Amino acid sequence: MSTSSSPRRAVFPGSFDPITLGHVDIITRAVPLFDEIIVAIGVNAAKKYMWSLEERKAFLEKTFADFPSVKVATYEGLTADFCKNEEAQFILRGLRNTTDFTYEQTIAQANEKVNGVDSVFIISDPEYSFVSSSIVRDIARNNGDYSNLVPNAVTAPSNS
Repeated sequence: MSTSSSPRRAVFPGSFDPITLGHVDIITRAVPLFDEIIVAIGVNAAKKYMWSLEERKAFLEKTFADFPSVKVATYEGLTADFCKNEEAQFILRGLRNTTDFTYEQTIAQANEKVNGVDSVFIISDPEYSFVSSSIVRDIARNNGDYSNLVPNAVTAPSNS
């Protein structure tokens, strides 16, 4: 890679409904690897979310306020198209287990072959390997305490 090459930019896509400490772990560990990380909230009009897009975006912005190289964006459509529009060469993904790997491997190979976007995988810290947004949503739906699974921005009282 030459010194005149474009910045190393990665997209970390997801619905982030809500962001979890597992997501935070992957993103903060990836910060030294890239010049910029775009945490990209995928918007799917057919999907019912527990938190609104505005709330999810605010959670991410508050969580990464002290990380100037981490940006937050929203997008519709294919992640690879969003990467091209943002001139991102990489898709960042976290892997908790072999099931995640098997699922992500096929997508990564297709993205590289069809769109020329490489995937970079970071293995989850064992402390967070059981945490998922769906588990947090299930706990929240049942009025349980999920505060130890998400960043403070998710459980902080809203200013609105």
